[in-house]
Amino acid sequence: MAQSLQKRPPILRHFHDLKDPRLDRKKRHLLSDIIAITICAVICGAEEWTEIVQFGNAKLAWFKTILALPSGIPSHDTFGRVFSLLDPKSLQDCFPRWMACVRDKTGGEVVAIDGKTLRNSFDKASSKAAIHMISAWGDGNGCVFGQLKVDSKSNEITAVPRLLELLELSGCIVTMDAMGCQKEHAKLIKAKGADYVLALKGNQGHFHDEVKNFFDDALKTNFEDLPRQVLSTTEKDHGRIEISKYRLVTDLKWFEKAKGWPGICGVGMVESERRTAAGNSSEVRLFCTSLNEIKPFSRAVREHWHVENCLHWSLDVTFIEDKCRIRKDNAPENFAVMRHIALNLLKKETSLKLGIKAKRLQAGWNNEYLLQVLLS
Repeated sequence: MAQSLQKRPPILRHFHDLKDPRLDRKKRHLLSDIIAITICAVICGAEEWTEIVQFGNAKLAWFKTILALPSGIPSHDTFGRVFSLLDPKSLQDCFPRWMACVRDKTGGEVVAIDGKTLRNSFDKASSKAAIHMISAWGDGNGCVFGQLKVDSKSNEITAVPRLLELLELSGCIVTMDAMGCQKEHAKLIKAKGADYVLALKGNQGHFHDEVKNFFDDALKTNFEDLPRQVLSTTEKDHGRIEISKYRLVTDLKWFEKAKGWPGICGVGMVESERRTAAGNSSEVRLFCTSLNEIKPFSRAVREHWHVENCLHWSLDVTFIEDKCRIRKDNAPENFAVMRHIALNLLKKETSLKLGIKAKRLQAGWNNEYLLQVLLS
């Protein structure tokens, strides 16, 4: 059934107010139409501007039912120019506002913040390094909540506060690896009404050493007279067995360094043993947290790694992100947002019980299913 212009998919309205970077006399195509065509094309497998144009022309009759298209489908030069000029901050500000409208609020949801380099986004001609993006992955919703480019002269430590400011985190548990274990991050997370579980490594110096020495001494005496919470888990998957033992200590009178950490309630240790056909391995990880119960702490530690398995893996394997050759100016960063939007929409559409790759094929073949993805 044809879709009238008065019933445009809601996601398209969230990007309608983006500031158009083009001169008025050169605006033959609406910015909102360019964004919408790109989102649809990426959902269906397009990876570069020429493919987006081919997709748009193939679907022209259908696009006319949901878009204005005053001058038809733009050229590949127009797509490339618009995305290279478009302010990434404006686009990234629209993203969490959209997610706030469609996200299912679940208490205690784990939001994992982690970074990924777009390896083929470097540009030798302009000596531009590959860009590095940090993303916030909500495990309960199975979606990206927001993302931000790390400045080429900075690192994740300085980018994380800007990302946290964009997100609605009330009632969530925010997890980060050791790079994100900073007092400022803990303060911002608590100010947002959330809890944190932050990995501790050598970059924290005395803080890490004091926690490590405490647990080393406690293990020698089997935690004699030391109150702690303990939980063990066993996970089996594809021939791999992982056995983990979680310990959480919330009595921190001994811990001098804890006094300066906003909202800190405990320190944790996780001992993991992994058994595979290739052999066995083990590791010990340390954490600081604002949680005071072992169950949510252990769940947050386990679910943090889903950002690698569910987000980064999908971007690399299904969307072939690392091979994308879009490099000019702001285009790589903006196109990364398009991939995140496409992935979120495909994950939220649940009527088709298939993987992301199969859903992308179905959306490309079937206009009704593509519309259903846009409405998800």
